[in-house]
Amino acid sequence: MMNINLLLVIIQSLLGITTFNLQHGDLLFQDSDCGPFCDAIEKVTEGYQGANLSHIGLVVLSDDGPQVIEATSNGVVLTDLDTFLARSHDANGGSKVIVGRVKERYSALIPEAVQHSQTLIGKKYDHVFDIKNDTYYCSELVYEAFKNANDGESLFRLFPMTFIDPDTQETFGIWTEYYKDLGVAIPEGEFGLNPGGISLSDEIEIVHMYGIPSGMIVK
Repeated sequence: MMNINLLLVIIQSLLGITTFNLQHGDLLFQDSDCGPFCDAIEKVTEGYQGANLSHIGLVVLSDDGPQVIEATSNGVVLTDLDTFLARSHDANGGSKVIVGRVKERYSALIPEAVQHSQTLIGKKYDHVFDIKNDTYYCSELVYEAFKNANDGESLFRLFPMTFIDPDTQETFGIWTEYYKDLGVAIPEGEFGLNPGGISLSDEIEIVHMYGIPSGMIVK
């Protein structure tokens, strides 16, 4: 039987109807279709209901409308919501973005988490995915924002990272070349996190889907 939320998303997408209002501090999980890098990330990570999720941003509501703080290859930046949503679309034209929200018991953390993330705008992108340095990849930005708001205690769990193709048990070629160009060792087994993992966190709930990310199991 089809999940009623997914059915509503499909109908609204076909009709061009959007009835959902974002809240300050919402998490936008994106199937961003960025090529081999996203494919490698998605292959080793299961997202919400099997969704392929390779990017995440944090919603900021202001007088200028909803915007998204995110870590991209250009560093930590503030992006218009429409620009964020326009990056990838499903077969029905819906943005392949689902919305997560920290559960009520953690809602008091949101203002400080957003405020802290805003102080990080302009920081460089974390090309080596090192949770301990002062640069940031997309999931790390969200992790640090809520950790800071939670008096230094992590809200989202870290897991050992893997860059190995589960089908071949060999390191993905794209990662081998990537880290070779950087001149650093592949951080296999080092702790980190990714969008798919956060989407499964017990600390959040999925509250909306703009469209259907690839891989999502409709049931």
